[in-house]
Amino acid sequence: MDDRDFGGELQYSASRSSGPGGQNVNKVSTKVELRFHVASSQLLTESEKELIAEKLAPRINAAGELLLVAQSERSQLKNKEKVTEKFYALITKALTPRKKRKATRPSMASREERLETKRRQSEKKERRKDGSALA
Repeated sequence: MDDRDFGGELQYSASRSSGPGGQNVNKVSTKVELRFHVASSQLLTESEKELIAEKLAPRINAAGELLLVAQSERSQLKNKEKVTEKFYALITKALTPRKKRKATRPSMASREERLETKRRQSEKKERRKDGSALA
């Protein structure tokens, strides 16, 4: 993205992670949740907020917070780094406009291939018909 630092607007919380890790899982809070309140962000314009709210709707909770979780690493610091990377990647992707599709014509080869496939299919179905109708 354009080098905006959302650090002050991100809220982190740690809790016990699930999955493998032995005793570590039972005693250390390594799972990191990142919360970002989209509507109250000072660094985003209104149009950007609307775009993010639309594109990332499944990840936004009822309170209007973008919620991301990382728990794959065994250390809280690595999970925090991972969830922060994930956040910036999501925001960048959501704010990147889609490229317009250029209309193109099908090539001669692709048209011939399509017609040949249709001919083969037609012949196959023709052979399935009852033989008594031909005699």
